[in-house]
Amino acid sequence: MTETLLTLQPRPVDPSVDHEIQAIVSGGSTAETCNTDLAEGPWNFDIRPGYGPGSSMGDVIPTGSPRQGELPAAYREASDEELDARIRAAKATLGDRAVVLGHFYQREEVIEHADYVGDSFQLANAALEHPNAEAIVFCGVHFMAETADLLSRPEQAVILPNLAAGCSMADMADIDQVEECWEQLAEICGDMDAVDADGLVPVIPVTYMNSSAAIKGFVGRHGGIVCTSSNARTVLEWAFERGRRVLFFPDQHLGRNTAKAMGVPLEQMPMWNPRKPFGGNDEDVLADSRVILWHGFCSVHRRFTVEQIDKARAEHPGVRVIVHPECPMAVVDAADEAGSTDYIRKAIQAATEPTTFAIGTEVNLVQRLAAEHPQHTIFCLDPVVCPCSTMYRIHPGYLAWVLEGLVEGEVRNRITVPADVADPARLALERMLAAKPPAAPAAAWENAS
Repeated sequence: MTETLLTLQPRPVDPSVDHEIQAIVSGGSTAETCNTDLAEGPWNFDIRPGYGPGSSMGDVIPTGSPRQGELPAAYREASDEELDARIRAAKATLGDRAVVLGHFYQREEVIEHADYVGDSFQLANAALEHPNAEAIVFCGVHFMAETADLLSRPEQAVILPNLAAGCSMADMADIDQVEECWEQLAEICGDMDAVDADGLVPVIPVTYMNSSAAIKGFVGRHGGIVCTSSNARTVLEWAFERGRRVLFFPDQHLGRNTAKAMGVPLEQMPMWNPRKPFGGNDEDVLADSRVILWHGFCSVHRRFTVEQIDKARAEHPGVRVIVHPECPMAVVDAADEAGSTDYIRKAIQAATEPTTFAIGTEVNLVQRLAAEHPQHTIFCLDPVVCPCSTMYRIHPGYLAWVLEGLVEGEVRNRITVPADVADPARLALERMLAAKPPAAPAAAWENAS
C-alpha cells in the first residue's frame, strides 16, 4: 500500500482587525480588546471630545482640536458591501483625478481601496508623484494630510476623510509650549543664532514627522530639520554637525533610542516637561546636555512591555522580536531588532525560512503582515487588540462620503496650511530630504540578545 503524504497548508489569517473586534464583542472570539466601543462606527464619537476608543483614549486632547461634522445617515447605515461598491464606483468615475493614500496603520477595509500604502513620508512622496491629480485623499491622520498639502501643488486639494483623525503624540508638542521652551533655553545658552569656536550654534531643533505643520514651521525658522523613524540617526548626525545640542520633539522614545544607539549617554538626555520651568531641569543639566527630549510619546507603542517580550520568548523558542523605535527604551533593548514600519515589513519579506515573529507596532499592520506571509507565524506583542484611536477614526463610510463628494464636484474636509507656516515648514522638510541616510536602514539596529 502506497502512503500518500499530505502537505498541510498554512491556515489563512484574516487581515481585518475590525472583524476580530466584532468577534470579541459578539462572543465569537476569546481574545480581548481594550475597548468594546471599537466595534461601533466612529461617527458615534465625532460629537464627543477626545481621541475616541483605542490606544489614545486616555490622552488629553487639546481644546479646539478639529471635530468632524455629522456623517449623513446614508453612509452610517450602509452595509460593508454597499460601502465597498460605492467607493469602487466613485474611484472608477474619478479615475486619475483623485489618488487615495493609505497609511500602514489603517483598517483593512480602507487599505484595500488605497492606490498607495506606506508610512507618512512614503505617502507624502506618493502625493508628489501625482501632480496632475485634482485631489489627494489621505487616509491617515491630520499631520500627514498637512505634510501632503505642504509638498503637493497649490491647486491640488488634500482631503482627510474624518477631521477627528488627529494624533495624540503630535498634540503633545503645542507650538506655544515649544516657543516658550526656546525662550527659556535662550536664557541658559545665550544668543541661539551665535556660532561658537567650533562653528556650532547652541541648539538645533529636530521634530519628528509626527508633528503639526506649525511645529515644522518653527523648526524651519530656527535652522532645524524634520526626521522620520527611518532616518532619525542620519538627521541627528546632521544636527550635531551644526549644533552643540539638539531639542528633539515630540516623541521622547524615538529621540532617546536613536541617540543612545549613537553613543549619547543617558545623563546627557534630560527630559523637558513643558509644564515646568526649564522643563523641570537644573540649568547645569541643560547646559551639559546633548539631546533635550520633549515629554511626548505614542500611546500605541507605549503599550509594549519587556514582560510581553519575555512571554513571547518563553512560549515561542527562537522567536524573532522586532519593535518600533517609538517603544520605550527597555522594550527596544530587550528586542532583537528595532526599526520603522517599513523596516519591519522588509525584515519579514526578507526571511527565507519559516519564522516566528513577535512584532511591537500597531495591530492593523501586524495583522496584515500575518495574512500576507502565511509561511511565517506573526503576532502582535500586545495580546490585547487595541488599534490607534485616531487612525481607526477613518472608516469606509467617510471614504465613500468624500469620494462621492468629488464626483458631485464638492471638496469635503480639505486640509490647507497657511503660507506663513507652510514656507518654513517646507524648508525643514527639504533639509530632511537632502540628508540622505546610508544604504542600510539607519533607523534600525540589532541588539545582542
